[in-house]
Amino acid sequence: MIDAVAASVFPEVKAGGFSRLDSTVQFFQRIQALLTPDSVVLDFGAGRGAHFEDPVTFRRDIRIFKGRVREVIGADIDPVVTTNPGLDRALVIGPDGKLPLPDQSVDVIISDFTFEHIGTPSAVAAEMDRVLAPGGWICARTPNRFGYLAITSQLMPEAIKLRVVRNSQPGRKEEDVFPTFYRMNTKAALKRCFPGYDHCVIAWDAEPAYYFGKLWLYRMFKFINTLTPDYFKIALLIFLQKPDVAQRDAQRRSRLAGSAEAAE
Repeated sequence: MIDAVAASVFPEVKAGGFSRLDSTVQFFQRIQALLTPDSVVLDFGAGRGAHFEDPVTFRRDIRIFKGRVREVIGADIDPVVTTNPGLDRALVIGPDGKLPLPDQSVDVIISDFTFEHIGTPSAVAAEMDRVLAPGGWICARTPNRFGYLAITSQLMPEAIKLRVVRNSQPGRKEEDVFPTFYRMNTKAALKRCFPGYDHCVIAWDAEPAYYFGKLWLYRMFKFINTLTPDYFKIALLIFLQKPDVAQRDAQRRSRLAGSAEAAE
């Protein structure tokens, strides 16, 4: 079903169901570029697989990795993850927060709109680092803590927040709304959590989501987005690569050897 309000502002929505600013398309296309058929993927915070209900076929399909990689593992604190149809294996994270996976056993970790719900960033980051193989990627999409939507959310009581989400996004189910902390949602916080990683963090403004079906409100939010500097953009698209220590050491030895030969 095409959103008539979005299509009136972004005509390209009529051709495929998504706009040029669609962060889902931007985020998952880049993840697809990082994967190989031999990749082991961990979907951290996989939930019940709500994206399977996306009415836009292209946007739904680029989020499905099962059958395209060696294995898709889903992990979540909620046992509902066992019902997610996009997983080869589902893991329920216990109270200790440990991932029941061997060290360096995962090639790509995907975390879509989960970082804002993490209350213990250092512990979660340490577990991600433990299971991620050298040279592997952490790919996350999350609200920017300094974006106006996140700031509003932090000031709003949970009961009111739930009511706003229900009224502005009637297709979103109540079980998909969770408490937020915003402790892993800035570039500085990511640097602290993942030191030594190669950081690529993209500030992004997707099309408005909380417009209550009103065209004037949609246009107003879109106008605000065009004036907003990167520091205050709504979302962050995060791509962090774990250093490959062996490769880095080999490159360093090669450079040193080259310098010694040149000196002779």
